[in-house]
Amino acid sequence: MSLTLPTYQALKGITESIYFKPTIIWYIDSVRIMKPIKTESKAVRTLKPGGGNDLSYYTYLSDVEYHVKAHFEFNMNRPDLAEDRNENKHYCIAKRCIERGGRRDIFLGARECQAYVEPCEFDEGEGYYDNMGEMDFGLQYHSIVYPDEQSSHEMTVKFWYPKMVNGVINFCRPEECPKERVISKMTPKKFINGRNFTIIDVSEFLDDACGQRGD
Repeated sequence: MSLTLPTYQALKGITESIYFKPTIIWYIDSVRIMKPIKTESKAVRTLKPGGGNDLSYYTYLSDVEYHVKAHFEFNMNRPDLAEDRNENKHYCIAKRCIERGGRRDIFLGARECQAYVEPCEFDEGEGYYDNMGEMDFGLQYHSIVYPDEQSSHEMTVKFWYPKMVNGVINFCRPEECPKERVISKMTPKKFINGRNFTIIDVSEFLDDACGQRGD
């Protein structure tokens, strides 16, 4: 059963499919719901663990379109990657990846729900909820914070109360969520230059890629 809104974590996963390195953390600022929220149910024949088939009903969102505003910040919990904190490099690569539809397959929540990404202006076009006022959606799942993105060695799930105003949802940051729950203890992976990670100086290529200031 699908949620009616794209979650912060789902949108973050899409940005990471477009471009990701452990040096950066993607933050989702806002999402604009462009089309009416509709669902459809499908009967799916699934395999049972003990053998044979079973019949399940899956309810998906139908015919969706979202405008997403996001930015990345350097992951300050990864001092081992400090030499890779080159803003222009990551900006230029992310920009090219968005223009080309991402580095990895894009899907919405489930593998069978394929999606596509392309650059857009957040406020362009007419959205279905542009003049609908405020809509509250109650307590919902927000995101998962992994240990390499926070100071503690824990995997934490976050919850919040989303509100849509004229089709736009402004996300709070994970650390601002009013409710959370620790799922498990977890140790972040360490990256060691020359062993499982190689730092390459690309500064000489930046001017050709997208200009001196990365614009």
